Amino acid sequence: MLCFGRDFRMDFLTLFIIYTVFVLGSFIMVMNCSGREQFLQSCVNNLSKITACVLPVKLRCTACRMFNKVLYTRNPFFLVLHIVLEVVVYGEYTGELYGYCLEMEFTVLSLSIPYVLLMVKMIFFVMCCVKDPGTVTKSSQGFPLYSYDGVIYQEGIKCATCNLIKPARSKHCRLCNRCIHRFDHHCVWVNNCIGAVNMRYFLLYMLTLCAMAGDLAMLAVAFLQQLVLKSNLMQGSYIGEDGEPHPVDISFTIQHLFLTFPRVVFMLGFLIVVFLLLAGYLCFHLYLVLVNETSNEWFKKRQWNVIQSKHLKHKHKSAKCKSNYHRGVLGNIKEIFKPLTDVEKKHV
Repeated sequence: MLCFGRDFRMDFLTLFIIYTVFVLGSFIMVMNCSGREQFLQSCVNNLSKITACVLPVKLRCTACRMFNKVLYTRNPFFLVLHIVLEVVVYGEYTGELYGYCLEMEFTVLSLSIPYVLLMVKMIFFVMCCVKDPGTVTKSSQGFPLYSYDGVIYQEGIKCATCNLIKPARSKHCRLCNRCIHRFDHHCVWVNNCIGAVNMRYFLLYMLTLCAMAGDLAMLAVAFLQQLVLKSNLMQGSYIGEDGEPHPVDISFTIQHLFLTFPRVVFMLGFLIVVFLLLAGYLCFHLYLVLVNETSNEWFKKRQWNVIQSKHLKHKHKSAKCKSNYHRGVLGNIKEIFKPLTDVEKKHV
């Protein structure tokens, strides 16, 4: 029976919880940033009120300008942050976890899968970054054509900035300063809009990114599990603060693993949070694909339905904004991966 000399208290768990909450909160905020300027403005206003009594006026104004520049202008901040986070995670995986897994006789094939996923993900990531999402121009051709629904998209509306008639399902992106066909959202992580042309690359990018995070997390869990099993850690005991021996439980095991392999445990926590958020975000977009909606339309329809329900609250039934672009599940999927052209549209 293994015996440990002291009882590790929960200080590290407090640190780990703070770390997890910070990461989770940051990712939720960024996910909500996509296409929701009102949410961002509310966050900025609330943050300004909180810091008004703490920070000097000049420092607060400088911080607000930097914050606005990062979130309200097209810039590579989150793109660089995304790459830095990947470098850190893969650096830890390559420099520490890979070697330990080899010693525990993990197969080279299973340990190489994260690198394959990284290369595939980089292809779709670059495509999302550099591919024109479908900029509306005077001579725009080869983009999906849709009818106006008379609710979200009104016929004959001209974009005040681009000075062009806005096609149905298009929207002017303030960050990119252009109108985008079948506008979904502006993704800060790729520093580009997601529209008719690059939506397929965005979905594949999200899919491979989820697979990367999930595979790395499973390898980290498998390593820690094998470590516990081979060391017979759960059959040991430790001396508590009361001076009495106690059997090793889950809480002590987690603390012991954290103190022995802190970077691996931190990486695992980060990957779990990232995977859950990305998987949820991907599922949301897959749902939108199946019903042929964009996230921009989803948010606008919710707002429209709320307004209508308030105006018609004394009536038994209220009119709801429904999608006019549903072409069947297979047709909706085909539209994403093979956008209709002007010529094709005439023959449909």
